[in-house]
Amino acid sequence: MDSSQRSLRPFKLSDVDDFLKWAKALTYLEKVAIPHPWRRFICLDNRSIGYVSIRPESHDDRCRAHISYAVGMDYWGQGIVTTALKIAVSKVFKEFPDLVRIEATVEVENKGSQKVLEKAGFLKEGLLRKYGFCKGEIRDMFIYSFLVTDSLL
Repeated sequence: MDSSQRSLRPFKLSDVDDFLKWAKALTYLEKVAIPHPWRRFICLDNRSIGYVSIRPESHDDRCRAHISYAVGMDYWGQGIVTTALKIAVSKVFKEFPDLVRIEATVEVENKGSQKVLEKAGFLKEGLLRKYGFCKGEIRDMFIYSFLVTDSLL
């Protein structure tokens, strides 16, 4: 490459595709998201706007799984994640016959995520003090669960 083709400039929104290539998004998809035991994109019009991930434990703990999820800020408060969780929970109990419990942890401050879990039928079980590392500090977390015998709301 000729040195006259090299330059420095501020980022632009139109850089997103190139940025994702060199920022290892493709590697993340190939090595983490695709081989994950149960991770699905949440889609609108077949475009990814977030994800739901359920990770079953193994061996003696295979009765339990952890759920996590995220959606772009533009889609908050629209019931999209609640619906996605209901679909995910229904499917995963069928796909993993040993599974009887799905659990989620959420920061005490994250009221929106707590509402999502509760609307999807998860039960708040308690407070886990100084349990999760997030945003540079160890934080208190609530633990929620959904059992195979629970009803989806």
